[in-house]
Amino acid sequence: MSARFHGKNILILGGNSGIGLAAARLFVDEGARLVLTGRNAETLQAAVDELPGARAVQADIADINAMHSVLETVDAVLGSIDVLFVNAGVGGFAPVGEVTPEFWDQVHSVNLRGCYFAIQDALPKMNDGGAIVITGSIGSIAAVPGNVAYAAAKAGLRAMARIVAKEMLPRKIRVNVVSPGPTDTPLLHRNPGMSENDVQALREHMNSVVPMGRMGDAEEVANAVLFLASDQASFITGVDLMVDGGCVEL
Repeated sequence: MSARFHGKNILILGGNSGIGLAAARLFVDEGARLVLTGRNAETLQAAVDELPGARAVQADIADINAMHSVLETVDAVLGSIDVLFVNAGVGGFAPVGEVTPEFWDQVHSVNLRGCYFAIQDALPKMNDGGAIVITGSIGSIAAVPGNVAYAAAKAGLRAMARIVAKEMLPRKIRVNVVSPGPTDTPLLHRNPGMSENDVQALREHMNSVVPMGRMGDAEEVANAVLFLASDQASFITGVDLMVDGGCVEL
């Protein structure tokens, strides 16, 4: 088994389900020390029970002040951060004419504003030569009807990451984005306004539009996250890596 992260300190924001939890499993398997966050106390506890030595902090990335308790735990458990994986996010579909200011703010407070300020708060704790990986989305460049609020937030995240990458060059901290295409994760069931029938219809549609003929799974995306976080990607920064079964490329 690979040990690319033996002795490394990893903080995962949004590590209690989906891609975040898949990445947490892989990081621990490769020798990492781990702190993860999430909003749901039950799934956080289940993650900690599964992951040897991991610690969890219940925190909502939309609450900027919540990062204080996260970083206190980082101080106590890790001391510093080698890899920051910013995975927290929410979905949301609404046609252009039905997007309200409240809906827009709900999506952006997590997917853009919260992610940015979490990175800003974590930077003083990061070791020089470390890595930041951010979960984006192919929605940032794909014109998907009903996806305007989410796509705008992820596009902003993509632009922000490139600027942070350039500003972090003196510290040799690499900053990259992993943008999943259609991926079967619990986020599918957390799109405001969508019934289970809507979710199933969306899943069938996603299977039909992916050139590979299927949705991805969380571990397939997590493998890309670990690559960009590792020394194997030592000459890569500022990229947006599409993990999408060919949706954008083909």
